[in-house]
Amino acid sequence: MFRRIARFLKQHPALVEFVLLAAAMVAILLWAARDVNLLPTQLATMVVATVVLAGLCVWILHWE
Repeated sequence: MFRRIARFLKQHPALVEFVLLAAAMVAILLWAARDVNLLPTQLATMVVATVVLAGLCVWILHWE
């Protein structure tokens, strides 16, 4: 089980980085917006934009 996970992490480092960065950025966004009265659609749009931004950041970091 652990070998399969380790092999996946080694084979797909950008995907793992994207998931971790997106999760951290969304957590920070939700924490920062906790006292702001946003509509659910506004919050969902901000979460989607944050996930896209995390993907772009990882993509740019892996340019060579």
